[in-house]
Amino acid sequence: MSEPTAIDPVSAPDAQGRPRRTTRRFPLFTRDTARPEGGGRAASGDAPAPARQWPILAVLSMVGLGLLMTALDVFRYGTLLIGAALLAGAVLRWVVPDVGMLAVRSRFTDMVTYTVLGTAIVLLSMMAQPKPWLEIPFLDDTLHYTIRSLGG
Repeated sequence: MSEPTAIDPVSAPDAQGRPRRTTRRFPLFTRDTARPEGGGRAASGDAPAPARQWPILAVLSMVGLGLLMTALDVFRYGTLLIGAALLAGAVLRWVVPDVGMLAVRSRFTDMVTYTVLGTAIVLLSMMAQPKPWLEIPFLDDTLHYTIRSLGG
């Protein structure tokens, strides 16, 4: 078997050894994408679909329950549950090696995204009026300054 050779400076051999022209331009049609790290099935292939995707189903079930609670006028606990679901998604993304469809981007990006959004939702639900559980003084001063300056 002979060594593959390049036809011109911008071609390179593919996996089968045929010279193939490479370019820095993006192709018109994407034929394949790389699965995110940890994007494999959470259970074996012969398991039913819900068992293979249990991490995303757990997070979505918690979010759905939180939305139902919010719709039933239990706003603070519902939004706390939604934020906790996102934080649980971040923990699952960190701990479980294969999380199925819970893996959207790289592991680091998913963890940061889930953590930031979950923390923001939890903090906002704790600061919701009336009778907030958490008061942050500089935010209170900013709000009062804005209302005073707009009101005249």
